Amino acid sequence: MSGKQNSAVGEQSSPSPKKPNKTPKPESRLGMVRRARRINRELAEVYPYAHPELDFVNPFQLLVATVLSAQTTDLRVNQTTPALFAKYPTPEDMAAAVPEELEEIIRPTGFFRAKAKALIGLSAALRDNFGGEVPGRLKDLVTLPGVGRKTANVVLGNAFGVPGLTVDTHFGRLVRRWKWTEQEDPEKVEAEIAAIFPKSEWTMLSHRIIFHGRRICHARKPACGACPIAHLCPSYGEGETDPEKAKKLLKYELGGQPGQRLSPPPDYPGTSAPPLGAAG
Repeated sequence: MSGKQNSAVGEQSSPSPKKPNKTPKPESRLGMVRRARRINRELAEVYPYAHPELDFVNPFQLLVATVLSAQTTDLRVNQTTPALFAKYPTPEDMAAAVPEELEEIIRPTGFFRAKAKALIGLSAALRDNFGGEVPGRLKDLVTLPGVGRKTANVVLGNAFGVPGLTVDTHFGRLVRRWKWTEQEDPEKVEAEIAAIFPKSEWTMLSHRIIFHGRRICHARKPACGACPIAHLCPSYGEGETDPEKAKKLLKYELGGQPGQRLSPPPDYPGTSAPPLGAAG
């Protein structure tokens, strides 16, 4: 009897081994696609007015503005292009530009010598190879000096209505944060994201992601506590999670500041950007 008691006591005093903590189940491909498409739908509700943030009235202006936007803000480009297009309204005009004069106009956008060379080169190519018109095909656009896939997709999507993904720094950063891809190379990112969404969504998806990256999901300090899709983000917590502190990080119209366009579309809820040299 005592042996049994001792045995029972012994059994009671020896804790049963703990079960190992369950590791989160990896997200399936289908689960990721569903989450990605839900993010797109919710961003569409947050930014129904999402648009290209470069001012333009024709494909040539958009092409030039997009080339100028490398390594600078769309705001600075928009503040620079009025004088540029007043002096060089057509590819023929820009192809014949005196390099030093063109450089001086675009100096505020940075890297002005390389950009001037690209603008004169692409304008000459448009004049000589495309009858002075911007072509509406990717394979033609990427033959122009200074024009890669990103620039070509901006022009196709917004000047010609041809679906395209604009893989800029904001786009790449956010799709990696959202675990849609692990790729770093822009062309590989483009291919992987294109496989998640129907073509009809590509252009507007690009605008929504870029809007979100500029306004809320910043590179250094994302405003996680003010993010409307935080419940869908696997990287939530990388930035400020306190709602009041996060709110102070919001930019452009969400932060009560002017947008990047001097001539925004009619449905834009913010205010126009000031011209170059204006106060504020």
